[in-house]
Amino acid sequence: MLPFAALSASYFAHIGFFNPYLPLWLKDLGFSLIAIAVLTSVQSATRLFAPYAWGTLSDRTGERVKLLRFGATAALLLSLGLWFELGGVALFVVLLLMFTHTSAMMPMSEAALAHLVSQGGAFDARRYGRVRLWGSLGFLVTVVAAGWWFERFGLGHFPAWTTASLAAVMLSVWLLPDFKEVHHHEEAHPDVWPVLRQPPVRWFFLAVFFHVLSHIFIYVFFSLYLDSLGYSKTVIGLLWALSVVIEIGWFYTQGRWLPRFSLPGWLVLAAGLMALRMALTAGLPLVWPVLLLAQALHAITFAAHHSVCIALLSHHFPGRLRGRGQALYTVVGYGLPGVMGGLGGGLLSSAFGLASVFWLSAVCAAVAMGCALRLRHWTRHPQALRAGA
Repeated sequence: MLPFAALSASYFAHIGFFNPYLPLWLKDLGFSLIAIAVLTSVQSATRLFAPYAWGTLSDRTGERVKLLRFGATAALLLSLGLWFELGGVALFVVLLLMFTHTSAMMPMSEAALAHLVSQGGAFDARRYGRVRLWGSLGFLVTVVAAGWWFERFGLGHFPAWTTASLAAVMLSVWLLPDFKEVHHHEEAHPDVWPVLRQPPVRWFFLAVFFHVLSHIFIYVFFSLYLDSLGYSKTVIGLLWALSVVIEIGWFYTQGRWLPRFSLPGWLVLAAGLMALRMALTAGLPLVWPVLLLAQALHAITFAAHHSVCIALLSHHFPGRLRGRGQALYTVVGYGLPGVMGGLGGGLLSSAFGLASVFWLSAVCAAVAMGCALRLRHWTRHPQALRAGA
């Protein structure tokens, strides 16, 4: 389990500085708010196709680790392009190629990890949380350290941070055990469509779509929003860090809390609290206690939600469906919402201000709660599913 913890730590250490400070770096380069929205949406755009392509290949070959090594190495080499003075189109191309290789890394890693943390075919939330918390720790370290660094030395070092963090990712994937998942011949290449036609699976993916769409506005616009309100980069980093500290506590103890509700019940709770969190962020961003409370809700709105999604994916997409299930989660949860949220939020914020984005986020979370309630209904009434009602 240790090599997977190292990969989680290094990958989310990369994400911990890259996602919060990419918009600020692009602003420092002189790009407009619309251009920033387009460039930050490239990562989500690659999640529309790359995870499923890589996931299908990993399901068919079982060689998840070798594919991870190739993707990490390619991403590191491509990151060197950020060191040059590039126009908008060239920067778009570099980010597109780099993200094509990194956007599938976590789905493949999660699929391989789910194979290891399943006990007797059941998802072990405690073991999964003990690995995943290292990703949160990695995120915490870099989001704080990068905020301090960029405050004092400027955002010109952003490319160097990118290359260094991707070098750590590459090292960690080469330390993974070089195993190949072995499947029985009759399990080869099962069809994913019968699973997707099941009503609980459809409602699950709809709930994921709207919930993560609500979250996307944080990833793209939260740092810009706080910066526009006069917060320093150090404080912005600390506010990101607070949510991650809460997240770490959740992952460490989630084995104690998750059994208290059904998995769909947790999705309902997470969406409801997400709507509250975004309303507080939009309405009272200058009231410190309120903003801190909103960030603290991250334990449920992200950490609990993510673990529950991984558990449901392990249930609905076992065996050689695992890679494609994880890939679909990335496409539906982070690809489509990322593109729509980034571009739509850019247009909305340009017209009505950055606060409007977070009001829209609250609405999306409310829709996610409605979808999660439908999922809970199907789960509570399996006889309706069997009857085709």
